[in-house]
Amino acid sequence: MPNTLWTLLVAAITAVVTTLAVGLFVTPRMEARKKRLGEVHTARDTFGANMLRVISACSLLQRFELPAVDDPDWTPVMRERLTGERNRWLQQLDEATVWLLDNAATYAGSWPNSRIIRFAIDYAGHARAVVLSEREEATKVELLLALTVPVQRQFFGWPWSRARHVLADHRAFAETVARISGEPSTP
Repeated sequence: MPNTLWTLLVAAITAVVTTLAVGLFVTPRMEARKKRLGEVHTARDTFGANMLRVISACSLLQRFELPAVDDPDWTPVMRERLTGERNRWLQQLDEATVWLLDNAATYAGSWPNSRIIRFAIDYAGHARAVVLSEREEATKVELLLALTVPVQRQFFGWPWSRARHVLADHRAFAETVARISGEPSTP
């Protein structure tokens, strides 16, 4: 009987010490890690959402161009409404590229490969530079699409699509960056 009591006492003390140790040392570290990982994944999700916003706004701007001033099919009210929508889409491009550049360290630094990190940061910087440039609107839209589509596929595409297009996407991105750097910023 004394051996059984002693065994139960040792087991109870071990359970209490283990619970305290886990509660004091392990749980706080796990909670902090959970918070950091949540922030990283939220930043990655927002990175993807802003890239989709860029693609969407550029596609809409290409699809709905302003008609000629003397086009009789367009009333002044409709022309004003379309102008308002186009301005809203341009504002979305501005806001998306601001977020991409301002938060590059948060989302880009979360990937383990330095080449991928550099790819994300280069994309954010060049996309913002295009929006800030004095290029014509159509040229900005074309350049933003050419920058965004290959980067979006490499970060958020299906694995087999990423693998299949990795060289072509990096080449297309480099060509677009060279085009941005080689063109004058004024129309």
